[in-house]
Amino acid sequence: MRYIILSFIGFLIHTNILAQSEDGLVKWLSFKQAQELHKTQPKPLLIDIYTDWCGWCKHMIKTTYSNPNIAGYINQYYYPVKFNAETKDTIEYLGERYKSTSVAQKAPHELAIKFLGSGLSYPSTVFVSSNYDFNLLSQGFLDERKIEPLLVYMVENTFKSIAYEQFSLQFNRTFYDTVFVKEPIKIHTVKEVEKLQKNKPKKVLINIFASFCHSCKVQFATTLKDTAIANYINEHFYFINLDAESKDTLTFKGELYTQGSSTGYPLHALALKVANNQLQFPSMAVLDQQLNTIDVLNAFLSPETLLPILKYYAEDKFKEMNWTDYIKLYNEQKNKR
Repeated sequence: MRYIILSFIGFLIHTNILAQSEDGLVKWLSFKQAQELHKTQPKPLLIDIYTDWCGWCKHMIKTTYSNPNIAGYINQYYYPVKFNAETKDTIEYLGERYKSTSVAQKAPHELAIKFLGSGLSYPSTVFVSSNYDFNLLSQGFLDERKIEPLLVYMVENTFKSIAYEQFSLQFNRTFYDTVFVKEPIKIHTVKEVEKLQKNKPKKVLINIFASFCHSCKVQFATTLKDTAIANYINEHFYFINLDAESKDTLTFKGELYTQGSSTGYPLHALALKVANNQLQFPSMAVLDQQLNTIDVLNAFLSPETLLPILKYYAEDKFKEMNWTDYIKLYNEQKNKR
């Protein structure tokens, strides 16, 4: 079976680590180790909550966490913590101390109760955002296909703009669903758009993507190819799909732009230019007919979220009212239909 996560990683794991172990291939840390490392380099935490008697917990170690591609992604982008929900150890987490609730053999730990509440089922996996502000709980066995969207959702901060259930649906439509109908979107080059603007001016939507951005792939394959979205963009915008890692030299408004450098990673200078040097991924820049940036949308957007934004700019509503007033009016009118 081909796992989509293989295309995500882009690096090989040496064969000398492929041997099975009781912990799989994930480089598990203690809570103390993870929190110390987090102080110098923030990353999300992945907390595997298990018990010694849980068969599915062991099976997840032997399968999901022994998949070299899954384990490699976790080791690179997470601080993984393996947590026995019935340990008798006292654990410090975010400045609070937690201990076992009883001396009984299978008594749950206070920290397990904090994460799981009354739903003490195993295995459970808790994903903690890199700033500790957001937790996502997934209970039950996770195979490779189920864990992939969870991993991406947290690493790329997609949780800030869309519920997980909706992102997971779009993720699976992108990589697994062969039935999902996608509407074609007309893509122009920068040169073509500058020429078209002379005879038929339109606003411009620039989708900025990179190979390492997996939510970019999902947004392009689903949100931007949603029927209502694609039709609206084709009618009201010129659309450019801009590779932020491109090595091409591009001419824009009479100036040359090439691949530059930002925070140590080579990015194209034009991507930074149209994003007002505030580029995050996924990202879309909205330009006016004179090719000046009006706004930069630095978030993963569902079709339902993106459509009113497109209308706000395409219909020049942004010149008449602020976004808060507009979206309130938009939703009121939508609910009346």
